[in-house]
Amino acid sequence: MDKTAQQSTAWHCLDLETAAARLEARFDDGLREDEVLERRAVHGENRMTPKAGKGPILRLALQFGQPLVLVLLLAGTVTALLGEWVDAGVIFGVTLINAVIGFIQEGRAENALAALARSIKSEVTVLRGGCKQRLSSTALVPGDVVLLTAGDKVPADLRLFLAKDLRAIEAMLTGESTAVAKHDDVLPEDTSLADRCNMAYAGTVMISGQGAGVVVATGDRTETGRISRLIADTPDLATPLTRRMAVFSNWLLIAIGLLAVLTFAVGLGRGESAFSMFMAAVALAVGAIPEGLPAAMTITLAIGVSRMAKRRAIIRKLPAVETLGSTTVICSDKTGTLTENQMTVRELYAGGLRTTVSGNGYAPGGKIGEGTKIGGALRECLLAGVLCNDAALHKANRHWEVVGDPTEGALLVVARKAGFDEGTLQKLFPRLDGIPFDSTRQYMATLHDIEGVRLAYYKGALEQLLPHSRSMLDADGLAVAVRQKEIELAARSMAEAGLRVLGVARLGVGSAQVLDPSAPEGLEFIGLVGMVDPPRPKAIAAVRTCRAAGIEVKMITGDHAFTALSIARQLGMTNNGETALTGSDLAALDDEGLRAVVRTVNVFARVDPTQKLRLVRALQANGEVVAMTGDGVNDAPALKQADIGIAMGLSGTEVAKDAADMVLTDDDFAAIEAAVEEGRGVYDNLVKFITWTLPTNFGEGLVILAAVLAGTTLPITPLQILWINMTTAVFLGLMLAFEPIERAIMHRPPRPPATPILDAALVWRIVLVSLLLLAGSFGLFLLEMAQGNSLAEARTVAVNVFVVVEAMYLFNCRSLTHSARRVGLFSNPAIWYGVLTMALLQALLTYLPLMNRLFATAPIGGREWLEIFAFGVLAFLVVEIDKRLHAQR
Repeated sequence: MDKTAQQSTAWHCLDLETAAARLEARFDDGLREDEVLERRAVHGENRMTPKAGKGPILRLALQFGQPLVLVLLLAGTVTALLGEWVDAGVIFGVTLINAVIGFIQEGRAENALAALARSIKSEVTVLRGGCKQRLSSTALVPGDVVLLTAGDKVPADLRLFLAKDLRAIEAMLTGESTAVAKHDDVLPEDTSLADRCNMAYAGTVMISGQGAGVVVATGDRTETGRISRLIADTPDLATPLTRRMAVFSNWLLIAIGLLAVLTFAVGLGRGESAFSMFMAAVALAVGAIPEGLPAAMTITLAIGVSRMAKRRAIIRKLPAVETLGSTTVICSDKTGTLTENQMTVRELYAGGLRTTVSGNGYAPGGKIGEGTKIGGALRECLLAGVLCNDAALHKANRHWEVVGDPTEGALLVVARKAGFDEGTLQKLFPRLDGIPFDSTRQYMATLHDIEGVRLAYYKGALEQLLPHSRSMLDADGLAVAVRQKEIELAARSMAEAGLRVLGVARLGVGSAQVLDPSAPEGLEFIGLVGMVDPPRPKAIAAVRTCRAAGIEVKMITGDHAFTALSIARQLGMTNNGETALTGSDLAALDDEGLRAVVRTVNVFARVDPTQKLRLVRALQANGEVVAMTGDGVNDAPALKQADIGIAMGLSGTEVAKDAADMVLTDDDFAAIEAAVEEGRGVYDNLVKFITWTLPTNFGEGLVILAAVLAGTTLPITPLQILWINMTTAVFLGLMLAFEPIERAIMHRPPRPPATPILDAALVWRIVLVSLLLLAGSFGLFLLEMAQGNSLAEARTVAVNVFVVVEAMYLFNCRSLTHSARRVGLFSNPAIWYGVLTMALLQALLTYLPLMNRLFATAPIGGREWLEIFAFGVLAFLVVEIDKRLHAQR
């Protein structure tokens, strides 16, 4: 068997003889050791190929590749070549600090492929040379015969040739929440992955029965391996914030470059020396570059991470914080995300009466009906569900868990709500014989001695039990003629409500010791059980809030269309007139058709991992910012492709968590609503910081340009500029990261992805404050020089004008649209701590002799401070007036 045949063959549509021939396998005694060695040399071990990641040196080097950082490095290098060692040292220090912060935050390596490898590594029973052997799953090769029993994790992709009552849980691969009955029959070639019942796939778990299969694919060539390739081939997308910042940085560099060239050219035209003009151009570039922006952005995002952790959302990748605020579409998996992933009985039909059941999941809280008496046919229905059952219910770590089939677990839970303990009942009425569930029979049966009467209890598909029923129990438990149409009507009503329906019946067998495996006749019909994997309690409100905030919510699941649509309607994602599209519908659409469909359809069912990926890409091609939630291996590629991937922390597989940007610690979809709110708050605070910091940089550049145009000495030096930029960014600007979320933030629509960071009103405000800084610093500098004060004193005044105006402007920027009074003076205490710290630093810069020598400053008197503060108050009032004027337009 060649290597490519593993991938190219549709094994589910081959009969067993053909499959064995292609694999050169023997079902009765397995491979010989020499055959195993030959095949391992061709196919390798049964493990995933790890993806090479970036080493620490490369990751650190990439931190210096940002445009703003490159300009700073160039300025620092030139400054050092000119002998200005202090200035160069400060510039290099700033860039190094920024690089280290970025390096630390990006230090988490991508390990989704390693998690995939762990997911298929296990012990397995293999038939080789006629002998059973217990081996590591990594030792398997194509053609090996694997023996399966309940509890086994499937080690590779298998074509089953024996399936005795074999059932598997495949939700991690297909998204289907119920157990899948397996068989060895041939299936049509176009059978979807979730319906290939003659196959067992790597990573899925067997919950009952016995079986055997031949290995058809190992390692990277399994379905799990195919998903790993999808993850590996999916690039890490730039987030909306990083895309906007890239555009913003490019425009900023163009503006800085033009100002620097203009400064140099004007100075030369005025007869100044090339050296002095070059230093002036360097000063302008250093001043205009917002050195603190990379660090401020990282720290603001980190604060958002901390806030989200308190609201049960853990962020793995920093830019994902802001991406949530930009999200326009949330694509959610159904099973375990919008629903509990715990089958729950919702309705019982017994004795001609329908009874509702409250409570969700496996916790036995809730009740049956309102004051309903548990007797007659209802009691017998619950008893049959407990006795004709192979599952177990127990409490572990404060959570109720089911071992076995989730459907059978739901029957144990509803019995407990009626006060029945399965352990006690099973001891009182032990099982004497049984017929396991089979996909052909579609029912299960068990034999018990019930108070001296031999009774067989049956549960399974209604169409298999009802035709063989001659009588039924009435409400009091007495036998009456079976009312077939009434029962069918009740079953249809349950199904239309999205419930999975099971029939329950019994049969008196006299003194028989074993059950007859042939179709039973003369059954006494007991009742119907309607169950569902219910929506999470808070998910309905969360979906409603997201849609009110302008965010579309779409369901993408591997489950059946009818089930998906029913849950979607309960969640308010669709109305009664809408339909669901299936994977086969999607396969018939080209990319343009898919882009059109995703604009209007909200429910996609029976989709495989590749189709989930296509759906996310189609939405992104329509200009949407996509958040994708999920918990299974099948969700991982779409999680990675999405602008933000959100995995479930409790039920999610390691693969899903490692491919995601965010993990919800309590698996509650409602936490996404809180995370979106925090994301919008983080973006607001970033815009506030940018709006606050840019006037300083442009103001410094304008001061240098004005001095060159006027032919005067530079009012501030490059070193003083770096002092202003770095200290104010840390002790003033960063305080905006602690701003509380503004009211009504979730009543806004999402920001269109193409929207620039700064709108026209904010650009004008930046220009206005830049001009105010130019007027104040340059004007007071000239006034000081005219009054005969020293150059150091005049420059000290100019530096303090910048710092005081920035401190006053900080209060303006706490809200970009409302007055500073509206947000409250003390709603953000960090602002006051920052202002007081900055005041202390400026006092040291002005009056400490060491600082005077390092930064060429000098002490100033009370008159100078009065002028500085008066101008700061004037600037504050001008900005508040500008806000009010824009609000009135």
